[in-house]
Amino acid sequence: MRDAGLNLAIGAAGGVAQLARKIGIAQPSVSNWSRIPAERVIAVEAATGVSREILRPDLYKQLASPDVTDPSDVARAQEYALLATLLSSAPSSALLAQIVQLRGDATPLGQAHVALAEAAASTLAANVEREYFDLFVGVGRGELLPYASYYLTGFLNERPLSRLREDLAVLGIARVETNCEPEDHAATLCEIMAGLASGRFPASQDAQRAFFEKHISRWMGRLFADLEKVESAKFYRRVGMLGSVFLKIESEAFAFAN
Repeated sequence: MRDAGLNLAIGAAGGVAQLARKIGIAQPSVSNWSRIPAERVIAVEAATGVSREILRPDLYKQLASPDVTDPSDVARAQEYALLATLLSSAPSSALLAQIVQLRGDATPLGQAHVALAEAAASTLAANVEREYFDLFVGVGRGELLPYASYYLTGFLNERPLSRLREDLAVLGIARVETNCEPEDHAATLCEIMAGLASGRFPASQDAQRAFFEKHISRWMGRLFADLEKVESAKFYRRVGMLGSVFLKIESEAFAFAN
């Protein structure tokens, strides 16, 4: 029996086949779900506009409770979750409409929010879907390969991935069998950091800093810088800008707390 969150997602997408197509997996996989797998929540949210708190309240209820986590950590989790969403799949029209509502101040992060909102307001979901395909999927391969192993070694599925898996086992974070992407994909790493920041994956600040420095700061900034350089990617260049600014803030915060 499907749970309420999955039924809502299927209805919002227009059916099982449409949901599967929107998130880029086979229809039988979705047909076999009783609830949305943890690693698919962000993609389903992006595709349907149904919030993750509704899709999987057992996983995301902490983000909605300001009494559970420090507000600054909630804000960090939300930034990571947004990046994870945009790196995992092209945003739906509903998500673009939400991004248009982003507001910012004079800080670099605030200006990155404003730039992303302006980019969302001046494009269509179909155009962003094409951008995403060209950047990360492509015919044969995309323009960019958003994996730690590739950026650190020049090859996929190398030692950085095995080291990541070892550390995830220590943290008690298990890969869901239906996830076909290696765990060192940038979207997955951002989702893990969102879980660490929100408290969904319990870990001390020292453990969060160690994970960030070992698995994210050594390469992901280069990915976002590369994304900013792709002139044809009108929307995703702004995603690269947001990622670059946010990772710099995270690096400085962890260094200050050390």
